[in-house]
Amino acid sequence: MRRLVPLLLLIWLIIGAIAAGQRGYFTERDQNCASAATIAVTVIAGPLNYAGVNPKVNDCDLPQPSP
Repeated sequence: MRRLVPLLLLIWLIIGAIAAGQRGYFTERDQNCASAATIAVTVIAGPLNYAGVNPKVNDCDLPQPSP
């Protein structure tokens, strides 16, 4: 059981990375905060991408450093 959970998690994330690659997220020229967040959410969603989940992040506001 100890080895099964990390293995399943790794497989889940690999499937999510494959889904992000199939959608062309890694080859887009315009990389910004929103596209990076979309890639991350797609990878985390894993196999759910093939069940109709299409996570996208349209707006991303990074906190500004304090003076």
